[in-house]
Amino acid sequence: MTTQEEFETAAQRAQQLPSKPSNTVLLQLYALFKQASEGDATGPQPGGFDFKAIAKYNAWHGLNGLSKDAARQQYVELVSELVG
Repeated sequence: MTTQEEFETAAQRAQQLPSKPSNTVLLQLYALFKQASEGDATGPQPGGFDFKAIAKYNAWHGLNGLSKDAARQQYVELVSELVG
């Protein structure tokens, strides 16, 4: 199975986790997924009082420079840990 196939399988498994992860883990999942799918975060940080969007952007932006392949692998590993 290729890294891309493992990533796609993990993305499906992440939708069916046995319990809801903490907000910190959810942000990590989001950031790794975005980095693996789109690469580095671009554009300005969201402003105003949309704290959820700001947190998501900051988590993703924190992974800038991480390759898509490395992000895919980390995402697969994290989902595997969460599934158990």
